[in-house]
Amino acid sequence: MRVFVTGATGFVGSAVVDDLLAAGHKVLALARSEASAAVLAGRDVDILHASLEQPERLAEAAAACDGVIHTAFNHDFSRYAENAVTERRAVEAMGEALAGSGKPLIGTTGTGMLAPGRIGTEDDRADAASHGSPRLPMEVMTVALAERGVRSGIVRLSPTVHGDGDHGFVPWLIRIARERSVSAYIGDGRNRWPAVHRLDAARLYRLALEHGAAGTCYHAVAEEGVATKRIAEIIGQRLGLPVVTRTREEAQEHFGFLAYFFGADIPASSAKTREALGWMPTGPGLIEDLDREAYFPRIAA
Repeated sequence: MRVFVTGATGFVGSAVVDDLLAAGHKVLALARSEASAAVLAGRDVDILHASLEQPERLAEAAAACDGVIHTAFNHDFSRYAENAVTERRAVEAMGEALAGSGKPLIGTTGTGMLAPGRIGTEDDRADAASHGSPRLPMEVMTVALAERGVRSGIVRLSPTVHGDGDHGFVPWLIRIARERSVSAYIGDGRNRWPAVHRLDAARLYRLALEHGAAGTCYHAVAEEGVATKRIAEIIGQRLGLPVVTRTREEAQEHFGFLAYFFGADIPASSAKTREALGWMPTGPGLIEDLDREAYFPRIAA
């Protein structure tokens, strides 16, 4: 297959590109800048110089390929709602281009706030009117493309996708610990975060592209829930810092916007994903992966 990949230079998207190429697929990769295109140099891919703000060009690329994997998103949280609208317009355009073709379009959301306080499953459905995340309407729209002859699907990523090059929540926690001189968790720290290694997540995208059923959500979850206190303990050990608790009232001042996420209990299962696609994570778990020098580079004095 020739696959159009958005977010092809991102932490997850670049692993998706490598996995697709290793499996014998051809890739048309979206690059929004010359710097992004340079990252793709040396890979056997075609490059489309465009961005999510150009939905008509994305539609043309989707129509010219045998399938789409969409991993791109602008994670500027100061413009999060606006960026979610841009993403929806981009996916809508690609979906329109694939309507009636039976080709796959695999989008990306997260398990994050799917079912707080209980184990979320693939059968949980996003509500477009929910205030949980501005990206939820995109998930609803993508799943609904199945009714228009698109083999659409969603990969819901764990809140923690880890591995070399990680620049997500865990590196932010490490940075906060360095700045505050303590590694903290919230309350009793028993609230849980799902996790997956980036290479396992990449393989799931390919399996969903190749074999996924239309209108289905899949969970990139290798570990249903890692206690946040355990994450804080590893960070503290690695940095030689005390590990402390923060009340929910103190958490906002300590963690900033991350307090909302780090204090949530959001376990999720991938049992149905594994059964449907034969996906079996093989990468290291979060704690094993985190307990490495790669996550704690020395800071120049």
